[in-house]
Amino acid sequence: MLNKTYKSVWDALEEDPIIRNNLMVRSKLLDVISEAIEALGETQSVIAKQLNITQPRVSAIMKGKIHKFSVDNLMAIAFKLGLNISIDVERDDDEIAA
Repeated sequence: MLNKTYKSVWDALEEDPIIRNNLMVRSKLLDVISEAIEALGETQSVIAKQLNITQPRVSAIMKGKIHKFSVDNLMAIAFKLGLNISIDVERDDDEIAA
């Protein structure tokens, strides 16, 4: 059995760097959004009405169901929660396409 070391869990889960980075962004957005929702101290139904989404969508956020959301969806929800989003872009010389 080979033991392979990865930089992050996303490297282990996804070989394609584009998909991997998309997953990382969505994961971070889900974490921050779920923390903001929890801090509001309201029911999922109340939060859903405030965000103009359904209660099952709020539930999916709280359960971390990353596959149910695009980056665009999550950014819109974050904005509605009053969250500011900043993006750091770095060159990864290991990922430059030939």
